[in-house]
Amino acid sequence: MRTFNHVGIVTTEKKEGAVLNEDLGVWLTDYNKSPNRIEFLRFEPNTCLPELVRKNGHIAYTVPDMQAELEGKKVIFGPAVCDEHLTIAFIEEEGIAIEIMTIK
Repeated sequence: MRTFNHVGIVTTEKKEGAVLNEDLGVWLTDYNKSPNRIEFLRFEPNTCLPELVRKNGHIAYTVPDMQAELEGKKVIFGPAVCDEHLTIAFIEEEGIAIEIMTIK
């Protein structure tokens, strides 16, 4: 079962508190500090994230079982281990990017 986590909004502006994820080539704000669970994303030219994410942003959900959630879906990125606590993947549904997350 999916649980809503955050919304990713693409920006070209430098946002206060944004941190560079060098592996993904994107500056990210902390959605935990946003009352609306917004994560702002500003992409570096060398980003590995797909165009659908770079152009349109995403909706993110946490799931208990990444592999089960991805089965039969149109996976456009990942799964990628971000750190010992977080694994992400992006799928395309209804023409938009959906981030699937497992948090340990």
